[in-house]
Amino acid sequence: MPAPIPFDPEAIATAKQIVRPAKDGVTIKRTICATCDIACSVVTESKQGRVVKVRSSDNPIFRDNICMKGIIAPKAFAHPDRILYPLKRVGERGSGQWEQVSWADAMSDIGQRLKKVIAEHGPEAWAVSTSQWNTATDHGLGRRIMNHVGTPNWISGVALCAGNTAAINRFTYGWFPMGDFNNTNCIVLMGHNPRRHSWTPIYNYIRSAQERGAKLIVCDPRKSSSAERADIWLPLKAGSDGAMMFGWLKVIFDEGLYDKDFVANWTVGFEELRKRVDEFPLDRVAKLTGCDPDMIAKAARMYATSGPSIIPWTPITDMQRNSTSAIRLQSILRSVCGYIDVAGGETLQGFNPDIVSESTIEMHEVLSEEQKAKQLGSDTHPAFTYRGQAALREPLKRVWGHEYPNQITGCYMANPSATFRAMAGEGNYPVKAFFALGNNTVMSFANMPLILKGMMNQDLIVAHEHHMTPTAQLADYVLPGDSWLERPWLTDTFGWMSAYRPSEQSMEPPGEAKSTWEFWKHIANALDRPELVPWETLNDFYDDRLKGTGMSFKELSETTEIYFDKPVFRKYLKTGFATPSGKVELKSSILEDLGFDPLPYFREDPPADPDYPLQMFTGVREDGYFQTAQRQVPEMRKRAPEPQIFVSPGTASKYQLDENEWVTIENQIGKISAQVAIKEAMPDGLVRVPHGWWKPEMQQGAGHLSGALKYSDAQLCRDDEDYLDREQGIPHLKGIPCRIIKSLSENATKTEAQA
Repeated sequence: MPAPIPFDPEAIATAKQIVRPAKDGVTIKRTICATCDIACSVVTESKQGRVVKVRSSDNPIFRDNICMKGIIAPKAFAHPDRILYPLKRVGERGSGQWEQVSWADAMSDIGQRLKKVIAEHGPEAWAVSTSQWNTATDHGLGRRIMNHVGTPNWISGVALCAGNTAAINRFTYGWFPMGDFNNTNCIVLMGHNPRRHSWTPIYNYIRSAQERGAKLIVCDPRKSSSAERADIWLPLKAGSDGAMMFGWLKVIFDEGLYDKDFVANWTVGFEELRKRVDEFPLDRVAKLTGCDPDMIAKAARMYATSGPSIIPWTPITDMQRNSTSAIRLQSILRSVCGYIDVAGGETLQGFNPDIVSESTIEMHEVLSEEQKAKQLGSDTHPAFTYRGQAALREPLKRVWGHEYPNQITGCYMANPSATFRAMAGEGNYPVKAFFALGNNTVMSFANMPLILKGMMNQDLIVAHEHHMTPTAQLADYVLPGDSWLERPWLTDTFGWMSAYRPSEQSMEPPGEAKSTWEFWKHIANALDRPELVPWETLNDFYDDRLKGTGMSFKELSETTEIYFDKPVFRKYLKTGFATPSGKVELKSSILEDLGFDPLPYFREDPPADPDYPLQMFTGVREDGYFQTAQRQVPEMRKRAPEPQIFVSPGTASKYQLDENEWVTIENQIGKISAQVAIKEAMPDGLVRVPHGWWKPEMQQGAGHLSGALKYSDAQLCRDDEDYLDREQGIPHLKGIPCRIIKSLSENATKTEAQA
C-alpha cells in the first residue's frame, strides 16, 4: 500500500526539498524506497559512487518512515549472487545450465522468437506478469507495447492485492479512494496489521491518529499488535469479512445512523440494498463471524457516529471467495455514512493535470475490441478485465478526463488462473511466450502445479530479475534488473493519488543491470517497433511527461518533494460520480449487466471435510521479507531462518505439536513443510501459513526450485470454483481446509544434526 500524502495544507506546504547538507565526501540523494510496496521517502548517503547508508527522510512529513528492509538495501543489492549480466539457458528448461551473453544478442534472439510465436499463434499468445510493487514501475511501457502488438494478456500480483480492490471500488463510485489518515476520527482495519517494519508509514499514521483521539476498530481472527491497541477488537472467523460488513449495515440502517441526505440525493438502489441487508440479522452475523452481536453493533455505531471514518485498503479482503461482495460492502459503508470525498474520509483524487499519467502512456485505446474480447478469463470472471470495466469508459472520461485510468495497474488485467491454463494448453487458445518482470510468478499465484505445467509448455520465457528465483530458473533468458538505488523514479502511487514524488538516482547500476524502462525500449526495438518508445533516455521520458509543470525532472527533483494540487472535496457536486448512473451505485448496474448479482451477498463455506479439520490462511509476511524476496540476505534470514506456521496453544495441544517441530501442512491439492510456532494470539483451529518461502541456497532447477517445491504456500492455494470469487476469479486464501501431519524424517534429521 503506497504511503498516503497528508491533506493538511499547512503540513503539505512544507514539502519542499529538506535534506541535511553533505559532508566528509558523502553524496546525499533524496530517494523513494521500493524494497516493498509502501514507497517510503528516504535519504541515501554515498561514497565513491556506492550507496553506504539509507536513512529516514529529513522532511517532517516523512520522518521515521523507514524499516529494516530499506536500511539493509545497500548490502542486499550488493549480494554476491545478484545477477549482473544477461544469461541464456543452454540445457533443457530448468536444467540450471546458463551462458553469459550480451544484451544485444539476447534481445535479437528474444525478438525473433517472440515474433515467431505471434506469427504462429496470434499476439494474444504472449503474456506478461509483473508486479510493480516489486519493480516500482514499468512506466506504462509494458502495456503500451502489448496494446500496439495486440495482446490483452497482462497479469500481476495486484490481482490479489489492491489492483482488484481498485477495479471493484469503481463499480460503486467510479474511483479507488485513499483514506485521509491525518484528519480522520475513526480507522477500521480488516485483518490488516501495519507494524513498525511492515507498512511503516501506515503504522505511523495510525499511531498519530490515535494520539489525537481517533478511534481504532480491528477485525482480525488473531489478536494482532493492532488489535491490542484497538478500541474494539472483533475476532471474526477468517474469510467472514463480508458477513461482518452486512452486520454493520444492519445496525446502521435500523438505527438511522446513515447520511440520509447523501443517500437520497447521491445513491441508487438503497431500498433493494436494505432488503438484502435485512437478510443478515445480528444473530445470523454472529454465527457467521463467531463474534458477539453486542460488540458487532458497538463497532458499527462507532464507525457511523465517530466520523469522518476510513476503512483503509486491506490485502485480506482482496483474497476471499466473497471478495467482490466484501469490497463492495466496504465501499457501500463509506458511501451511506457520507464519508466519500470529504476531509478525514475517503478521498477521490483523480489525475494531476500538469503531468502525463502512466495510464496515458499505456494507450489502451489502440488495442482493438476484437483483441480485448480475447482477454483470458473475461468470459467467466470479468470484474477487472476490459469487459468488466467497459461500462465505466464514458463515465471515467466524463468525470476524470480519461477513458482508461489504470489504477494500481489492476483495472484491465487478464485473469491469472485462466492465463496459466492457457499456458498449460488448457485454454481456448494457447499462450506460448511469457515474460516475468520482478515477479516470481511460480510462487505468486494460486495452484502452483498448474503454473509449473504452464511454464514448462512455453516456447519462450524471459525473466527480468535480481536473483535466480524459482521462476527465473525456468526461463530461457534471465536479464539483470536495476534497483531503486540505481535509477530515477517519478511516482504517483500507482495511479492511486494525484500527488507526484520524484526519486533521485543514487548510484550507477552494477554490471549490465538495466531498468524496466530500458528493458521495454529494447523489446520495442527487437519487435521492429522503435516508435513505441521514442525517447532516448529515461530522463527524456520524464521531461516530456513533466512539460506541464514547467520543470524538467532534474529541476523537480532539486526543488520539490511533493508536486500536488490543493485538495478539493465533494467534487461530485459538479461532476457526479464516474458510474453509469452518475451516482453511487449501491446496486451495481455494471454487475447486473455482466450477469452477476447487482447487490452484495455472502457465500457460506463449502461443506466441511473431516479429513481436513483445520483452517489455514496465508499471505502474512515476516517483517524482514517482502513477498518472496530477501531470503538471501543474511541479516533478514537470521531473524526468520525457517518457514513457520502459527498455531494456538489449544491447537498445538490437540494435535500434540511442539515448538519448532517440523510438520507437513496438507490439503487436497498439495503439501508443504514448516516448523511449528505456538502463538497465544492465534485462535484455535486456525493455522497461519507464511507466504513466499524458498531457500536460495538450495539446489536450483526443475524438480527442486531452491526449495520452493518443499515450502511454497502456493502449492496449497486452490483455484477451483468453490474457492474462487465469482466475479473476479481470484482465490480464497483466508480459510482453506487443511491438516497437520508430523514430519518424522525431518525431525529425525534435525535431531541427528544437533547430536
